[in-house]
Amino acid sequence: MIAALRRSVRSPLSVVVLLLAVLLIANLILTPSMLAGNRLSSIATLLVPSVLAAMASVPSILSGGGGLDLSVGPLLGFVNVVIVGVLLPVGLGAGIVAIPLCLAIGAAFGAINGVLVAYVRLQPVVVTLGSYLVLSGLALIVMPQPVGGAPVWTASLAGSALGGFVPLVLILVAAGIAIWLIAAKVGLVGLIAAVGSDDRAAYTAGVDVRLVRFAAYTLGGLFAGLAGIALTVLINSGDPTAGRQYTLMAIVAVALGGNALAGGRGGMLGPILGAICLYLIQSMLSALNVPSLWIQVVYGAVLVVAVCMNSSIALRLLTRPAGRRLA
Repeated sequence: MIAALRRSVRSPLSVVVLLLAVLLIANLILTPSMLAGNRLSSIATLLVPSVLAAMASVPSILSGGGGLDLSVGPLLGFVNVVIVGVLLPVGLGAGIVAIPLCLAIGAAFGAINGVLVAYVRLQPVVVTLGSYLVLSGLALIVMPQPVGGAPVWTASLAGSALGGFVPLVLILVAAGIAIWLIAAKVGLVGLIAAVGSDDRAAYTAGVDVRLVRFAAYTLGGLFAGLAGIALTVLINSGDPTAGRQYTLMAIVAVALGGNALAGGRGGMLGPILGAICLYLIQSMLSALNVPSLWIQVVYGAVLVVAVCMNSSIALRLLTRPAGRRLA
C-alpha cells in the first residue's frame, strides 16, 4: 500500500488531488457547516472567477517561451467594467448581447498579446506586463471608482437550480471546459503543447509555431472574458481594481495543478483543482483567524513549493526507464 502511494504521488495531478482531499477534510473539520444549505452556491460564485482566471493562464504557459500572461487579472477586471460602465448604460446589457461582446473583448486583447509575442517576437513577460498597465489604466478611465448595479442576468447566475444543489454560475466553467475540449478535438491543444515542449522540433515537423502561439494567447483571452463575466456575477457591480488580484492567483493555481511553467507539459484539470485548493487554503486561514494580509505570503510560498515539486516530479519522469514511463 505504501509503495502504491509513493508511485501515485509521482504524478503532478495525483499530488493536487491528494492535497485537495486533505484541504477539504481540514475545512470540514474547522467549519462543519461549510457545505450546508445554500452555502454551495455562494462558494461556487466566489470560486468560479479564480477557476476561469487559472484556465485563462493555461494556454500561454503551455505554449512555452516564458509565456506567463500577467494581463489576465486586469483583463477580467476590464471586462467587468465594460459590462457595468459601458454596455449597461447604453442598453446593451442583455446577456444575449453582452456575453458575446465580453468574449470578443477578451479574445481581442489576447490576440494583441499573441501578435506581439509570436510575430513581433517580444518577450511574453514584457508584453503582458505592458498589457497589465494598459488594461488597468483603461479600466480606471472608463470607471474611475466602483459603481453599483449589474445586469439582471448576472444576479440570476448567482442563484442555483435543482433545489439549490447546482450553482448556475458553473455554466461559465462548463462553457470554458467545452471550449478547451473543442480545441483539443481539433488538435490545437496538442500543437500548443508541442510548441511549448520544443518549438524548433515542432517547426521542423511543419507546425506554424507563430500561429499556434498566437492562437494560445487568443484562447487565453477568451477564457479571461468568461472570467470577467464571473467576476461581475460575484461582485454584482463594477470595480476597476477588482481583477488585479487574480493574476498571481491564476499563476499559482497553474503551478499547483502540476503544469510546467516552462511550457510543454500540463493540462486544464490540474489548474482547475489548483484554484479550488487555493480557495480552500484561504478558507482554512479565515477559519483559523489568520489576518487576510498573510494571503499573499501564502500564495508566494505555495508557488515556490509547487514549482519545486513540479521540477522534482518532472526529473523523475524523465529519468525513469523507457519501459516504465507508460505505467
